[in-house]
Amino acid sequence: MSELPMTPRFALPLLGVAQAQKEITHNEALTLIDALVHAAVEAGPLNDPPADPEPGQCWLVGAAPADGWEGQVDAVAIWSGGGWRFAPARAGMAVARLTDGARLRFDGDAWVVPPTIAAPSGGSTIDGEARSTLSALILHLAAQGLLISG
Repeated sequence: MSELPMTPRFALPLLGVAQAQKEITHNEALTLIDALVHAAVEAGPLNDPPADPEPGQCWLVGAAPADGWEGQVDAVAIWSGGGWRFAPARAGMAVARLTDGARLRFDGDAWVVPPTIAAPSGGSTIDGEARSTLSALILHLAAQGLLISG
């Protein structure tokens, strides 16, 4: 049996000519799309799969995956009724991490967390308006997931 063709970016399965049971391939692609459009992960990167995942929940796989995640370094792990599905990480891919609200980005080698920027402090001349403006800017950037305020 020949392998089905896949999309180039996320390896979504494509229907084959005269393929039997096309709904299986179609449903597999929809499961992956459902997880990747506006991607949100429960946590991660983690090396061990969670004990009791719910269908539709996703995690980032770590650098040394174990158990059901072997060989899936840096992938997005998606739990479905049929078990684990994996989407390979690609440079520029971004996900929201639900545990802390951080917006992680895959830089081609690893999932990168936004930098932490502290509120302004110190200095010999204190400008209250400037500090207030900078603090508000940091909060707005954090709310967009572009950095973590500290």
